[in-house]
Amino acid sequence: MARKSISQRLAELEERKKTLKARLGKQERAQDTRRKILLGALVLHRLEQSNDPEFTRRLKDWLQRELPGFLVRDGDRALFDDILNSAEAGADIGADIRAAE
Repeated sequence: MARKSISQRLAELEERKKTLKARLGKQERAQDTRRKILLGALVLHRLEQSNDPEFTRRLKDWLQRELPGFLVRDGDRALFDDILNSAEAGADIGADIRAAE
């Protein structure tokens, strides 16, 4: 059996390098997605089950300020209707109270 030339071996190594880089990229994307899921789960847990009402209020206020500018698709906004609509309800109540004064 003839030995492979240096150029053939280099081509095989380049192909192997390309394959490994693709695998690494996939692994990094999966880790990034997992981090986002866990962080989101923590935020939702704190909103729903926190024993610190002041922290929960500040967190919800922050989300109500930041989410509208962050979410660009209607489908994404719909996922957070419960948080975003409570901000509108709170603003409406505040406006009603100020108007009554």
